[in-house]
Amino acid sequence: MSLAGRECNAVVGAGPGLLLAKPQTYMNRSGYAARCLVERHGMEPRDVLVVYDDVALPLGRLRLRPGGSPGGHRGMESVLTELGSGEVPRLRLGIAPVEPPADLLRFVLEPFSGEEDDEVAAMVVHAAEACEAWLVDGSEATMNRFNG
Repeated sequence: MSLAGRECNAVVGAGPGLLLAKPQTYMNRSGYAARCLVERHGMEPRDVLVVYDDVALPLGRLRLRPGGSPGGHRGMESVLTELGSGEVPRLRLGIAPVEPPADLLRFVLEPFSGEEDDEVAAMVVHAAEACEAWLVDGSEATMNRFNG
């Protein structure tokens, strides 16, 4: 499936029972796209899996949760605010380096170093597997399998 369509200020792709979306807004305004797509496609917030990078987790670590607070992540805060619910499943992908960066903003906007490429590639594959498991098995089973 390719992300070839455009809808609700997001690049989208669809398949049977699945809608993938990559908001094209600033990260801290990504909730607009989520709300628009949820309303347009008649979904519930609990049917949305938000996948995002998180500097609060070590590089390569995955953490799935069925809901909760945004944990200081502005993008997730935007999604929860726009959807009016904390019951939005999320898959966090850890990007934190071993040594805390001096300039966090600069760190999150820079590409990964060449030394991290293999670990990042493995994390992306693992995250895709977690997304598929969430679709088939739901949050609880997926958390038991993928939360390290």
